[in-house]
Amino acid sequence: MTEIALGESLEQARARLARALDAAGRPASGARLLAVSKTKPASMLRDAWHHGQRAFGENYLQEALDKQQALTDLDDIEWHFIGPLQSNKTRAVAEHFAWMHSIEREKIARRLSEQRPAHLPPLNVCLQVNVSREPSKSGVAPEDTLALARAVATLPGLALRGLMAIPAPATNITEQRVSFAALQALLRELQEALPEAPLDTLSMGMSDDLEAAVMEGATLVRLGSAIFGARPAKPEGTT
Repeated sequence: MTEIALGESLEQARARLARALDAAGRPASGARLLAVSKTKPASMLRDAWHHGQRAFGENYLQEALDKQQALTDLDDIEWHFIGPLQSNKTRAVAEHFAWMHSIEREKIARRLSEQRPAHLPPLNVCLQVNVSREPSKSGVAPEDTLALARAVATLPGLALRGLMAIPAPATNITEQRVSFAALQALLRELQEALPEAPLDTLSMGMSDDLEAAVMEGATLVRLGSAIFGARPAKPEGTT
């Protein structure tokens, strides 16, 4: 994808998000676009940055660290880790990211807390919820979310910002909204139980269900191929 085409795709993504917010009766500032840049080269992220994109989501740790090294001159770029994370790799996320979207175990949260450098602001974290209860998908069960949130909210160096989910595919917007509404209800439960936590984030919605997610309160929507084009297959064993 050329820089011109990337700029056009970014504008189309922003316009789509703006239309969805307007249709939902929400302000234009109600949700941000997170550019999911996994498997894309640092040069494409740089082009997107030149077109005004600041927040980027990465799934593969070593790939993300390599991109960060290549883009150190972009000091206002915001790095989000959105993939599964093994406990032996938490230090790199704690040291090099602003957001972590996929916490599903207290052990991971505790390691991130212990390893977050004191000179950095708290690491913004979301709990990943398996809202559709798919056996093959990561995430805490809905009924266990509050207990995990209570534990995470007490940890220094972390700011519990909200919830993330990747619901099972649905065939229409009405069905899509069911899962997103359940996640929004969970967030409200957490807000009532933990009034001191900065719980303001719903990380949900991708290219196939953005409109449904925005209707149900999404504040961070994750778009990848709609911005950067189709992704090549990731080699097995890559993290």
